[in-house]
Amino acid sequence: MASKSQTATPDGYVSERRRAGTRPAVGARAFRYAGALALLAMGVIHLEQYVSASYSKIPTIGPLFLLNFVGALVLSLALMSPLERLRDGRGRKALVLLALAGMAMAAVAIVFLLISESTPLFGFRESGYHAAIVLALVAEGAAVVFLGLFVARQGAR
Repeated sequence: MASKSQTATPDGYVSERRRAGTRPAVGARAFRYAGALALLAMGVIHLEQYVSASYSKIPTIGPLFLLNFVGALVLSLALMSPLERLRDGRGRKALVLLALAGMAMAAVAIVFLLISESTPLFGFRESGYHAAIVLALVAEGAAVVFLGLFVARQGAR
């Protein structure tokens, strides 16, 4: 049975509510979904660069851009799935691990970009900050922040 600060949903799950009002607090789920969408945006930007900016022709870097998209797609779909419904806390643990993997992926993409701006990375050197690079940095930074907030909220439970 739900207490006064909790509301039972039709499917039997209990959602937390603010004690002072009826609006739900900004919770871990919002951070998780925002982080997943930021990861997906990062992957789509890398796919766009792979396809239309001819990164597919660059040895090593091209396949890494394609792998970035595939990894971002898989992680974002997994983060948006209802894994928290698994019993014994396994789903929550899986979501935390997925979030940590997403954070690592986004952080590594930022580091690789910064390295390629100053020295060749796998024989490739990036030059200038065009729109795709700025958008990728924003998406990657947002993924790290939102997924980090999600992990922190999970640790506080």
